[in-house]
Parts: sequence; structure tokens; C-alpha cells
Amino acid sequence: MRFKNIFFNWWALLIAAPILLLPACKESTSTPKPRGYHRIDFPKKAYKHFDEGCKYSFDIPVYAKVATDNAADAQSCWINIEYPQFNGKLHLSYHDINNDKKKFNALAEDSRSLVFKHTIKATSIDESVIKNEANKVYGTYYSIDGNAASSLQFYLTDSSKHFLRAALYFRSEPRLDSIQPVLDFIKKDVDVMIKTFKWKQ
Repeated sequence: MRFKNIFFNWWALLIAAPILLLPACKESTSTPKPRGYHRIDFPKKAYKHFDEGCKYSFDIPVYAKVATDNAADAQSCWINIEYPQFNGKLHLSYHDINNDKKKFNALAEDSRSLVFKHTIKATSIDESVIKNEANKVYGTYYSIDGNAASSLQFYLTDSSKHFLRAALYFRSEPRLDSIQPVLDFIKKDVDVMIKTFKWKQ
């Protein structure tokens, strides 16, 4: 009788095993979902003139705020153009160079050095020349691709009296794929700013 029970249990196991393993052999039909991001509602493009008693003026978007830079080393006419809805900020720092060629060269080299500090995370850095003879506005525009902390920087000068440097930062983890639509949107504002930029004598 005991032999029959063992034989029966063994036979039942042989029949049940394939049935139990059947679900495990079934191929999974689920696929990983792509990373999702929040939908961004962009405001309508509109501009106003910024002229707050500094030695420069330009047009800024109506949906941006201008705030005085409160950094410890901030000087007169250092301002931030803030985009609260995008957690972005364009830092502007102004220097009066008073026909001091050495000071101008040092500021231009500092600007370049600060850009190329981002080479660790950047996939490429493109330079383009800014030249507006009518308003005596010259400079260099840096477009920084990749997951760098700053995606664009530039400086403007008249080569004799004035020097202004700008750098855009976002208060979030630098991920180009998530900030690219916002970056493209703000770059158009920066283009307007540069085109309308004027020095005061």
C-alpha cells in the first residue's frame, strides 16, 4: 500500500509540474515606459523696456521679474532676470572698465574661463560673435549643450567703458532633455535682449 502511495505521488508530480511551470514560461508583454515630464504652459511672448538707472537698457519679457543681485560680492547694477514659473534665473553682472584695457582683457578671460568650467558635464560648447555696430555692442555668446549647470552665457561690451556678463541657471537638477523646451523659450528672450541692448554714456 505504501508503494502505491509513493508511485501515485510521483505520477501526480510529473503531471502537475508542467502545468505549474506553464505561467513561468509565458513571455512578458510589458515594456518599460519612457520618462515623463510635466506639461509646460508657455506664456505669450511680449516685451517691455528695462531702464532702471544703470548704464545699460534693453527689452525684457513681461512674464519675467527683475531683482537686485544680493550676493555678497554684488556691485551696483548687478541684477537677476527671474523666471519664477520655470525656476530659472539670468544673472547679469556689470563692470565699468574706464578705458582700462587690462581690466577688459581680464573680464573677457574670466567670462571664458567660467564657461569652460562646465566642460565636465557639457557635450559641446559653441561660441558665436555678437556685433551691433549701431549701438556699439560687441561680445561673445556661448551655447552649452549637455547636462551642465548653465546652458547659456554671454558677455557684452563697447570695448572701452562698459562690460556686462550674463549666465542662465535653473534651480533644478541639470537634465537637458527636461529643460530643453524651456531653454529654447528663454533663448528667444535672450536674443531680444541682445538685439535691443544699448549703453548709456
